[in-house]
Amino acid sequence: MITTIKEYINSLPEERKLVIEHLLRTLKENLPKGFKERISYGMPGFVVPHSIYPDGYHCDPSLPVPFIGLASQKNFVALYHMGIYANPDLLKWFIGEYPKHCKSKLEMGKSCIRFKKPEQIPYALIAELAGKMTVQDWVNIYEKNLKK
Repeated sequence: MITTIKEYINSLPEERKLVIEHLLRTLKENLPKGFKERISYGMPGFVVPHSIYPDGYHCDPSLPVPFIGLASQKNFVALYHMGIYANPDLLKWFIGEYPKHCKSKLEMGKSCIRFKKPEQIPYALIAELAGKMTVQDWVNIYEKNLKK
């Protein structure tokens, strides 16, 4: 079982290592203060630590609240952004901005943005997306949706 980001990256094919490292660096440099980098659900990501949100993740309070994850899947690299899933305005903004940064069609699920061609990943857009939601913004949305 992979327990560190370094282990995760070392387990990847060489071409995917560079992509995941670049995405992690982009996120780390642009996320507002407070999010912590760690392995979450078997992939590198960023979470709201217990020091900020002691209740933890509602599905398992021993875990911190997840926010962003990265995964190298068989046919694509995935960026999981819970803010896009929970905030319709942020989703609308992202969908509107994507064509300005990338020629390929946007492929996404509820929180998952899939990149089949690593050379077409819009790092500048990912950087901007990363800075759009603070830890407190995410906690507020998380709690609001939890109480529905």
